[in-house]
Amino acid sequence: MTIEGPWGTPNGAEHPQEKQRGPVVLRRSRLAEPTTTDQRLLDSRGPSDWVHTDPWRVLRIQAEFVEGFGALAEVPRAVTVFGSARTPREHPEYAAGMELGAALAAIGCAVITGGGPGTMEAVNRGASEAGGLSIGLGIELPFEQGLNPWVDLGVNFRYFFARKTMFIKYAQAFICLPGGFGTMDELFESLTLVQTKKVTKFPVVLFGKSYWQGLYDWVRDSMLATGKIGEKEMGLLHLTDDIDDAVSIVEEAYQAWEATH
Repeated sequence: MTIEGPWGTPNGAEHPQEKQRGPVVLRRSRLAEPTTTDQRLLDSRGPSDWVHTDPWRVLRIQAEFVEGFGALAEVPRAVTVFGSARTPREHPEYAAGMELGAALAAIGCAVITGGGPGTMEAVNRGASEAGGLSIGLGIELPFEQGLNPWVDLGVNFRYFFARKTMFIKYAQAFICLPGGFGTMDELFESLTLVQTKKVTKFPVVLFGKSYWQGLYDWVRDSMLATGKIGEKEMGLLHLTDDIDDAVSIVEEAYQAWEATH
């Protein structure tokens, strides 16, 4: 029996509303089951009996790391690309994402995204259609779709922190396409990890000057100007509109990384 995902339904039938809980899909009468795993973990107002299940949560968290490490252990050099799930396919940012994915595949880089629709789908699609390795790391959310159809290797996570570890551990560079709160979270966590030397120094590319220029200027004119960060930290950010420039930054960073490994 074939069950279509959020990308289509048999014979044009309306797709039922659904909720994902890790690898489990809930529909119809099961939709009433409460929230997501992360919500239940972080909600201190919940029933007190959850306190007694925390040791089991630790095992589940451990399992997510084991699954992620096992699935991605043989990944070649890779670039993590962040971006919006809300970008429509007809938007120029979608076309840019496809072009970027293809260009990264052409230099032998796997691409790692959040595996969702929008810009993430575009990057996965561009890489996959160009013959590269297209990786998607999904997350259990009450309002997002599942992994997009251009993900060749996909892993679904319940917990954001386990997923973020995989984004960072297996990449030699980050590229941020225009995005919302999730993209900002991933951008600044990446910068913090590089700044504090939790990860090897590698570049963070802000792709799309018209979108990122205001943020870049604020970081320079507020954070840097008042001494909250230094010139070295400011130098971690690269602002560009050019695919070739972004790929060149990635290539140079990889050569520097390879020389020390």
